[in-house]
Amino acid sequence: MSAITDELNDIFAIPPVNELPPDVSGELQSICRLHSISPKELSYKWESYSMKMGSEQTKLDLTTVRLFKRDLQELVEREARSKSHMRSADRRAAFATPRNTSKGGDTFGMLDSITPIQRSTGGSNKRKAPDETPSVPKFNKADGMSSPSDGRSLPSHVDQSGNQSIAFGERQNPSQIIETLNGHLDVHEPPVAPHPESRVKLTANTDLKKFRYRPMAMHLSEASEVLDDRIDEFQALVQAHHNLDDSAFGNAAAQGTNQIIAVGRIASDSAEGKLNAASMVLEMSRRTGAGLRVPLRVESIAYEFFPGQIVAVRGINASGDYFSVDEVLSIPLLNLAASQQCTIDALNERLGIEEDEDHSVPSKALNVITASGPYTADDNLTFEPLNVLCQKAEETCADMLILIGPFLDTEHPVLAAGDFDLPDDPSIEPDRATLVDAFRLLIAKPLQALAQAIPSITIVCIPSTRDVMNKHVSWPQDNLPGKKLGLPKQAKMVSNPVTVSINEIVVAISAQDVLYELRREEVVVGNKHGREGNLLARLPRHLIEQRHFFPLYPPVDRTLLPKTGTEEGVAVGVPMDVSYLKLGEWLEARPDVLIQPSALPQFAKVVENVLVVNPGPLSKRKGAGTFAQMTIYPRRLTEQERSEGKLVAHKLFERTRVDVVRI
Repeated sequence: MSAITDELNDIFAIPPVNELPPDVSGELQSICRLHSISPKELSYKWESYSMKMGSEQTKLDLTTVRLFKRDLQELVEREARSKSHMRSADRRAAFATPRNTSKGGDTFGMLDSITPIQRSTGGSNKRKAPDETPSVPKFNKADGMSSPSDGRSLPSHVDQSGNQSIAFGERQNPSQIIETLNGHLDVHEPPVAPHPESRVKLTANTDLKKFRYRPMAMHLSEASEVLDDRIDEFQALVQAHHNLDDSAFGNAAAQGTNQIIAVGRIASDSAEGKLNAASMVLEMSRRTGAGLRVPLRVESIAYEFFPGQIVAVRGINASGDYFSVDEVLSIPLLNLAASQQCTIDALNERLGIEEDEDHSVPSKALNVITASGPYTADDNLTFEPLNVLCQKAEETCADMLILIGPFLDTEHPVLAAGDFDLPDDPSIEPDRATLVDAFRLLIAKPLQALAQAIPSITIVCIPSTRDVMNKHVSWPQDNLPGKKLGLPKQAKMVSNPVTVSINEIVVAISAQDVLYELRREEVVVGNKHGREGNLLARLPRHLIEQRHFFPLYPPVDRTLLPKTGTEEGVAVGVPMDVSYLKLGEWLEARPDVLIQPSALPQFAKVVENVLVVNPGPLSKRKGAGTFAQMTIYPRRLTEQERSEGKLVAHKLFERTRVDVVRI
């Protein structure tokens, strides 16, 4: 105890007094033992208590120390009661929530918040020694699905009871490929030495300056005009695509005996509750339907609907009470992305390929690695998955690393609590550390090391509305402030969403999980499988048909999203700025690649000639996650294409191998 006593005297004794009274010192030592904290951490808590109570009432004597001790104990009890209440509520909700366990485990992470947070042994935990092993959480008898010993033997992606956190170093099957698209193509072969210069030409197809609008300044008139204009634009597209006269269109809310075509937005007749076939209404624009809503009868068709979807329906309103739909007209898709032949030849030359050379050499292919946040588990801030990903990019000599937020996640329990330590750094004063310092040490540092090892790499960072570093809180979202975050010059900060060109390849990226929300809100009528039996292929099709990164409107209430590990347990959701929804539109062509992270199972599929990739989170809340590696072979022009001299489609889905890999 002499060492602790000396440390307490150094911290709390006020000169000229060099020692604390024995009774005061004894109470302080008792607090340290009771709460398993160091004298230094005790001093921080004392300073907080002093500011709360006022300096005159917090003179360090036996009475105030005992009051301080009681205050700490009450705080711990309040936190325990709050967490107990949250676990009870979540446990009841868990029994009412369908679970997808076809591949084992909780696919959507809905059960993670049942468990009290177990902090790891990293720097973020002040109460554990650096070499102490995390304790096994108590078995939750209400779940009754597995024992703690069974949970310890499960791999990180199979957490059936939701109450077992597996250390990253103990994860099973790292680097295992769990899904492959175009497996007949070979994986990229890294060169003997890194390329002397970048083989990637990165161009933003989105006007990034438009995303610097002022958030939380939305006007209802502007929002309504944006929503109306979208309906009118789609009506013009449908009319041109189907060669229809103006007389073919009409107001679905007006009673009539003639069949008409109405274009509008799918909505629900109630602000609460999930959309269904009985509650479905068609909302028309002010120009074509005076902004009215009319109930839809869709019993005679087979189609998929969701709130916010723009549809063109053919039918009749004979009674004036509802519009009976006989057919849903197809909406034309955007043209495929294409390039000039000379552009393709120049880009192939940049890859080191001559016109007559074999284009199928794996070492000549582009190596693009894609990952999505979170980048660390809920119980620590070590960011081990991110460090391993950077090592993987270095080992494979990646040409590009695409990182999608959140980076520092507002839904991370440790960050939300604000009670964590940063790694030692001489340039940072512990008492004055900010979240910018946290980003520099935890995120930017491994990226700097990667850039030094592979100078030719290009790193693209896309923010999320869950990022604590981004002051732009609404979606569509401005890019992160790259200058002050200590990122290497190879890192490019872009908006959320964004469309970029990687050489000739058009890549669309959004950090917002629209697929999960579409899965929840979609209504399939007439056929339980809709037009497309595969759910993971059907959901991206909505984005392609609607020409938008987030066609769902309004977004799902954040209280209905999966609970987080924070004390409140409520997700951030989609803070959408409707006035700027046009920034989420696809304007000129279908992208070659759509990278859409989601809580749904990770996948890589070709939908309407668009390569759709969900890399999954790099770190799940209680275990390791996945990332995607794309091996992109050069576009080889045929003799027929050269003789025609026209623009050539990129056909990326035919020449790209995608591997979804466990980190």
